[in-house]
Amino acid sequence: MAALFGSRLRKLRVAAGLTQAEVGALAHVVSSRIAQLERATGAKPTLELTRVLDKELVADELLVDLWPYVYREAFPDWSQAFIAYSARATVIRQYSSHAVPGLLQTPEYARALLSMGHSLRDAEHLEERVAARLDRQVRLTGPDRPELWIVLDEAVLRRPVGGAAVMRGQLEKLLRMAEEPNITVQVLPFDQGGHGALAGSLSVLVMPDGTKIAYTEGAHHGQLTEEPDEVEQFDLTYDQLRAMALPPLMSLDLIRSALEVDYRAGSIPSRSDRRRLAQQQLQQRGGRRLRAGGGRIPRRRPRP
Repeated sequence: MAALFGSRLRKLRVAAGLTQAEVGALAHVVSSRIAQLERATGAKPTLELTRVLDKELVADELLVDLWPYVYREAFPDWSQAFIAYSARATVIRQYSSHAVPGLLQTPEYARALLSMGHSLRDAEHLEERVAARLDRQVRLTGPDRPELWIVLDEAVLRRPVGGAAVMRGQLEKLLRMAEEPNITVQVLPFDQGGHGALAGSLSVLVMPDGTKIAYTEGAHHGQLTEEPDEVEQFDLTYDQLRAMALPPLMSLDLIRSALEVDYRAGSIPSRSDRRRLAQQQLQQRGGRRLRAGGGRIPRRRPRP
């Protein structure tokens, strides 16, 4: 698909009578980037670059229509159909048992997570997957942004993927994204015990025509379900997970707690550190008051 994209790009460029350098100037990239796209030798095109090329070459959405199939090649076969569906879904509901969903991942978290994949070929393949995952996030802030409802198992917050610094950035992004009007984040705490999705992650997509599609995923497999009766059962399971999870505001408090306690940086003191600092400040203010007054504050004598 990348080769097909490159071939169409070259034909459009030649038909327009433009050089690679001239197209690069129109798209604000170097000419070698256009050459890479035409030969399918470099990193895959981003959605933003594809839209610019489509507009400048008057492709009538041809390149934009090809783009999802190009970047799907960066993912395992069993996830490609789900990615194609989610790119059109109006509502995305996800329960994640092991990791932050790709739509809300930071580049550092995504790189740490994807580097552990068994299907990874080399460093270039890793960067392709990271870029493709991040490109999917553009839709969350676009004009056709879907409603996104995420339920995270508490284990997602506690597992230090990539180390403390990566997790700090990831949890901070979760808190920021949860402020968006189309995004809701809940956390399913450990003390809720067992539930119907313990085996892995679950997604339910609502398509523009109102039909629903379910997708279940494990570490090395995924299954797409379109049969209405089966999807209805998965939809019910997801509703139960939402009911068991903490309400959104309490969920954000739990995320902040994990950020402060498990992955705190020098700029994020823990609760005990804050209490200790407050006590020190009170003592210092009291000491300054004693020195300013020139003597001790007399204590009241007990009444006889």
